[in-house]
Amino acid sequence: MILTGPPGAGKSTIAEILTRDAGRPSVHLHADDFFRRYIRAGFVRAGFVAPWTPEAHSQNATVMSAVAAAAFAYAAGSYWVVVDGIVGPWFLDPFRAVARARELPLDYVVLRPQRETAEMRATDRRTHDLTDLTVVATMHRQFADLGSLEHLALDSTHLTPDATAAQVRALVASGAVRLDTAA
Repeated sequence: MILTGPPGAGKSTIAEILTRDAGRPSVHLHADDFFRRYIRAGFVRAGFVAPWTPEAHSQNATVMSAVAAAAFAYAAGSYWVVVDGIVGPWFLDPFRAVARARELPLDYVVLRPQRETAEMRATDRRTHDLTDLTVVATMHRQFADLGSLEHLALDSTHLTPDATAAQVRALVASGAVRLDTAA
């Protein structure tokens, strides 16, 4: 499952709850770890471009392909995987391709709180590089209209983390957030 949304949507918090309480082998795959350059766990060491800038598109496409490959490697090993990251519809193709090739399902949930809520959450966190309100607002706008995927958005503005996780679980169980991976 891809759990996405703008900065401050609560992706990491919800992914942690979902995988901790899954009741089966699970993996919380934090896509930011594939980008970070300032921490030991980060993979991009030289040539890093801040992923929210227009110049980063090629880097971001490569990283999303790596995230998809890692996610489905775990899934093929019988883990339930929650990919936590900013994976807009514009980066779904690598995930769809690997899901199709491995004949595995792909769910997609967009956490989309109101902009003010996302901004407050993003600037309140101390452990993340992305707290710039201009960038947060821009990325929030990028998730504002999902077109044919609009039904996959969940407004988490007034929900507690546990209530959000419960709603995500229900959406996954119902099949309402399953993506078509056909070519």
